Amino acid sequence: MKASDLLVECLEAEGVEYVFGLPGEELEDVLFSIRDSDIEFIPVRHEQGAAFMADVHGRVTGQAGVCLSTLGPGATNLLTGVADAHLDKSPLVAITGQAGLERLHKESHQALEILHTYRSVTKWNAQLSDPEIVNESVRKAFKLAEYEKPGATHLEFPEDVAGEETDAEPLEPRGRVRRPDPDQKSVEQAAELLENANHPLVIAGNGAVRTRSANSLREFVAETAVPVVGTYMGKGALSDADDHSLFTLDSGENGESSDAISRADCVFAVGYDIAEHDPEKWNPTLDKNIVHLDHEPAEVYEHYNPDVEIVCDISAGLDALREEVDVACSEDWYHDQREALVEQTTSTPGESDPVTVRNVLPILRDVMADEDVLVSDVGSHKMAIAQAFPTYEPNSVIISNGLASMGIAVPGGIAADLAVDSNVVVATGDGGFLMNAAEIETATRLGCGYTIVVFNDSEYRLITEEQEEDREEHYGTELTNPDFVAFAESFGIDAMRAESWDEIGNALQSAVESDEMTLVEIPM
Repeated sequence: MKASDLLVECLEAEGVEYVFGLPGEELEDVLFSIRDSDIEFIPVRHEQGAAFMADVHGRVTGQAGVCLSTLGPGATNLLTGVADAHLDKSPLVAITGQAGLERLHKESHQALEILHTYRSVTKWNAQLSDPEIVNESVRKAFKLAEYEKPGATHLEFPEDVAGEETDAEPLEPRGRVRRPDPDQKSVEQAAELLENANHPLVIAGNGAVRTRSANSLREFVAETAVPVVGTYMGKGALSDADDHSLFTLDSGENGESSDAISRADCVFAVGYDIAEHDPEKWNPTLDKNIVHLDHEPAEVYEHYNPDVEIVCDISAGLDALREEVDVACSEDWYHDQREALVEQTTSTPGESDPVTVRNVLPILRDVMADEDVLVSDVGSHKMAIAQAFPTYEPNSVIISNGLASMGIAVPGGIAADLAVDSNVVVATGDGGFLMNAAEIETATRLGCGYTIVVFNDSEYRLITEEQEEDREEHYGTELTNPDFVAFAESFGIDAMRAESWDEIGNALQSAVESDEMTLVEIPM
């Protein structure tokens, strides 16, 4: 068979259903090999959108999403979404075309040194320089992308190699590599720290969600009554309906979560990456005992220097610690913060209240089921969603927070809609929306049905807020926008502008309940 046929058969062996990407001359063999397979190639409007789709699909399913681009500008356009997957620990395999090997030794049309470009944003990347290495390389790319901690890998496929013949066959994927059981001595030391603490607290990170450890965390909390604060990417590891949930870091109009963390004397970090939230913000004076539970040892950092590290499967570590520890934590020390957070996140606005993202969120939460998925773009609305949108199930709020890249929401909604049976809502500001709004055409072509909520404040509001806090003025952040309703309708989807509270409530309810693509613009 051709090397391109082998590549695609390897993708089929890995269970790939979709390849998101753009066609290119150098991809001709690959594209026609995909055509003759069970994989669906999804042409998108920009390579960044393809990478974001693969990123979110990998995060929602736990299996590597696949994105494809041609050489040169196609590969560089793909880079941001690949980097997002890398820092957000989302399994992704990127495949880029390349010129024939015979012209890579010299300056050549659209030919760039892409392997070096991708080196800093992938766990591993390689050139398929010989058809005989395709099977091993694809297997390695998927194994490393999905191996905890997951991330992005990259394969470069020169066009002349793609057309060469090979007798090689796909390697059969094996079961995931499992981590050893937790070290008993480390478990005992961690249990002692928690037992001696007056105010123990759990920080649930991305890993608690990513490794499907939520059930074990919930059992640990039910037995010990230790409160939990989630990172932005750890939302839903413990349901915010649980009386032990203190929502997320920085939650609360008066910093209720931060206040609880400042009072904690022992922090149990479960699946926490320091890229999610700088530990200096919650451990500024280095006065807390820290227990680290994750698949890898902690990063070396002055403000995150754990007393004990339990390196193992997260669920196994939680289960072992639950059996070892003898803690019945008093809820009195964090009860007031919990009550305030519940009140702030469930109170619906009155007619005279201003239209802000925080005031809209209780209405949006009310029309979404617990298992529905919310994909948030990056901007001031992301901060509100992270801090004030109650989340009840793991992986039901998707936030880019490692790279924190604007433009992820609209393409991410496509990936989520393809991956889950529940309703999907994407929330974006006007800035992030227009970065990848063209992917609405991709969504309609695929028959997707999800809701796009555009919070329109005609500026890069988060930067405005930061500038005003620093300088009491802002510059370079104001925007003008098209008529978003007319823009959305030009793609053939339903759209409405909602300005009063009645209009907002009715629009969100009808949009979320609909099986059709719908855009709701909410002027701020």
